[in-house]
Amino acid sequence: MYCRFFKGIVDRILALVFTLFFIPFFIIVGGLIYFMIGRPIFFKQIRPGRAEELFTIYKFRTMSDQRDEDGELLEDEMRLKGIGKTIRSFSLDELPQLLNILKGDMSFIGPRPLLVEYLTLYNSRQKRRHEVKPGITGWAQVNGRNAISWEKKFDLDVWYVDNCSFMLDAKIFWMTLLKLIKRSDISSKSHVTMEKFKGNG
Repeated sequence: MYCRFFKGIVDRILALVFTLFFIPFFIIVGGLIYFMIGRPIFFKQIRPGRAEELFTIYKFRTMSDQRDEDGELLEDEMRLKGIGKTIRSFSLDELPQLLNILKGDMSFIGPRPLLVEYLTLYNSRQKRRHEVKPGITGWAQVNGRNAISWEKKFDLDVWYVDNCSFMLDAKIFWMTLLKLIKRSDISSKSHVTMEKFKGNG
């Protein structure tokens, strides 16, 4: 009952409250990006949501547009530095997703919305992560985030789908706050964020 009906109402009420509260942070972070990284301030990308419906996700931009001599973008490690790296380390880049919650595209808690190109790579079990709205944080994020394998991440996502409840969401919320304070599991062991998913072998 909670996940089907009440969760969306709670999400939008909290998103409105948090958006109003974080307005100063929006201004400060947006100004830092504008003057130290440049325009655009926001990163926008199409992602799959519930039932694989596509929507535009919003984040603060944290990477520069540095390119090599052939005009190709440099690796993420080369473009994520300075103020962008600091914003990412405190997860402030996620703040604009409050707008996604207000629009009804996302929830506070749920599997993270991944790249559209992954849709054809999931097996039937992994596809179940799209039975609920994607979230800003989720069960996989508080149990390893980018420091665990894709297979483990998907197992945790599906477990959440099967066990969604108000108490579980509350637990994930508080565990997320602890992760933010510790700033842990931001990157994988071999990449600045997370290596791309390449399928199930």
